[in-house]
Amino acid sequence: MSLPQFNLLRPRILEDALSLLAKHAGESPASTRVVAGGTDLIPSMRQKLFEPEYVVDVHHLAGLKEIRQTARGVEIGALASLTAIEQSALLRRRYPVLSEAAATVASPLLRNMGTIGGNICLDTRCLWYNQSPTWRKGCGFCIKKDGDLCHVAPGGTTCWAAFSGDTPPALLCLEAEVEIASASGTRRIPLSELYTGDGVAYRKLRPDELLTRVFLPESSADYRGVYRKLRVRGSIDYPLAGVAVVMKGSDGHIADARLAITAVNPAPLLVKGVSELLTGKAMDESLAAAAGDLAAKIARPLTTSALTPEYRREMIRVFAKRAVLAAAEN
Repeated sequence: MSLPQFNLLRPRILEDALSLLAKHAGESPASTRVVAGGTDLIPSMRQKLFEPEYVVDVHHLAGLKEIRQTARGVEIGALASLTAIEQSALLRRRYPVLSEAAATVASPLLRNMGTIGGNICLDTRCLWYNQSPTWRKGCGFCIKKDGDLCHVAPGGTTCWAAFSGDTPPALLCLEAEVEIASASGTRRIPLSELYTGDGVAYRKLRPDELLTRVFLPESSADYRGVYRKLRVRGSIDYPLAGVAVVMKGSDGHIADARLAITAVNPAPLLVKGVSELLTGKAMDESLAAAAGDLAAKIARPLTTSALTPEYRREMIRVFAKRAVLAAAEN
């Protein structure tokens, strides 16, 4: 499938990129798209899911690829590649769950191109949406693109396409914050506030805004971390269920723990109650199973992929238990 025609804009500094977004996204929000690594946008454009008039290439913006220690934690530029996240000695030592999650994304070639900012802003996916125009036309299109019906939940007014990024659940466990910039200024919010839970308007990011940095607090450093992922093939595929866990121990007991899930809801979610369940206790099979039950309880996989919802929910339970046990052993 060929790409639609578009105008490619290549700013070299952030201010110019924000100015271009303010100008063209203001004319028509759907007319402008941002590309960094392009590993998700370009295939979607080939499928005619997006047909923008302008594509703003931010890959070469200065100052947004660094990973650096600060007095308050670690700052990561949104254009840092997933390979850089995977291989960073600083992140592997102090925030290992993020490096482990990044290492599972797609294949080495795609990790070389894909960015942490792109993975955070990854479009939601669905069996009815990520198809060719001919396929989608044959089923009458869907509520996310060109239609008015959600085939996943017929009669509903909300899109149930699943968010399938690997790094966001790890970042949620680390209580990460993100910086969002526009021509009118910058704002900084917890990552948990970026996502809406609606598969169409899945993030709180205006068309004239750009995610520019990720902040990992010092308070989340040095937690043991584990990421587990279900996918059909051992590389390339998006997760069909994903679980991230971070944990700290003290004198043979759990001092703190957090667990987040991905690919089974329209947004990545931090599982509530895990810290209260685990803190102060010694890990065993029954405790890990209870954490798995909490994760499965909030998982809402529907028919957005070839695997059944029941299987994906059960794998959230299994992976959560395994991840908690593995984190306790590290």
